[in-house]
Amino acid sequence: MTSRKQLKERVRARMAKTGERYTTALAHLTGAAPVGGWTLRGGTDPDAAGLTAMLAARGVPGLTEALVFGIGGGIGAGYILWEFQHDDSRHVTTGFSNSWQYVTRRTEKVLTRLGVDHEWHRSAPKAAQAWLTGRLDAGDAVMVWPDRYQIGYWDLPEALDGHGGHPVVVYGASGDQVYLDDRNLAPLTVARADLDRAVARVGSWKNQAVVVTGPGHAHDVESAVREGLRDVVEHLSAKSDSFSLPAWRKWSRMMTDTRAAKAWPKVFADGRGLDQALQSVREGVDGRYGVTGGNLRPLFADFLDQAGHSGLAPRWREIGEMWHAFGATTGFAEMGRQLAELHEAETDAIARLKAAVD
Repeated sequence: MTSRKQLKERVRARMAKTGERYTTALAHLTGAAPVGGWTLRGGTDPDAAGLTAMLAARGVPGLTEALVFGIGGGIGAGYILWEFQHDDSRHVTTGFSNSWQYVTRRTEKVLTRLGVDHEWHRSAPKAAQAWLTGRLDAGDAVMVWPDRYQIGYWDLPEALDGHGGHPVVVYGASGDQVYLDDRNLAPLTVARADLDRAVARVGSWKNQAVVVTGPGHAHDVESAVREGLRDVVEHLSAKSDSFSLPAWRKWSRMMTDTRAAKAWPKVFADGRGLDQALQSVREGVDGRYGVTGGNLRPLFADFLDQAGHSGLAPRWREIGEMWHAFGATTGFAEMGRQLAELHEAETDAIARLKAAVD
């Protein structure tokens, strides 16, 4: 019997050979059978990719992942350095999507702006499980928010139990297994018991789910796109240094400041936790290593192309490459310098977008 460690090694080896995401490589190696009527499309951003697949399954035409991403407000910015006394740990949280600190908000924005009929559900575990079973039996696909550690296939350390996760779509069931769409291109199954435990793990959004109940009224995609463009401009023009563009400037300053309580030279003076923090940064900014799409600037550029602002798209692709380069940087001073450049570049690019939208 193949152990979890052996399976993980095989998955990593396949990823290195094929360039596939973890979920796709895992699905190929486990050989799960497909479920009829659902198209696996892959994708970059879990929220937008999952919702795009659900809308397509309901017959909502003309939408791509990039359009759905932009209609929901597109990109965001955010940086927080957490310190926990109970285990003397340090964690870096970065946000690159609109309203990233509110796990369901972008999904609700898209559905509302497009006028799509939908139903949110949240209840105690047994009621939530019965509701999900009923929806799957009816042939519906359901978006849920499982804890990454508890869902199992990411093979994470126990220290990350309860740290949350990103949305996945449950689109079918067979026996005690359910089929998931987590941007994989080959079928992926997990035990229903694992899914139930994972979606009930994180208190702030435990047992949260949404189902698209119908195509709704005529969808004005053009108006929804305009709302998304106005949203991203407003969001990234805010003054918050935790949840908008000033976060990059604050982060830059914290890389070399020696007096502030949250300055990296002070927090990591003893070196403990630094490797983990740098790995967290790399996974957060670079979609080739992380699990939630990385900095998402190239996807936003695709949205601008499709939204009629193709002249602004190349700059956001350049900024995406700047974030990739930043993810490989380790020196505090150099990281601070690159963050200052990124703050300046994104501030200028948003100003140009604002002028175009106005």
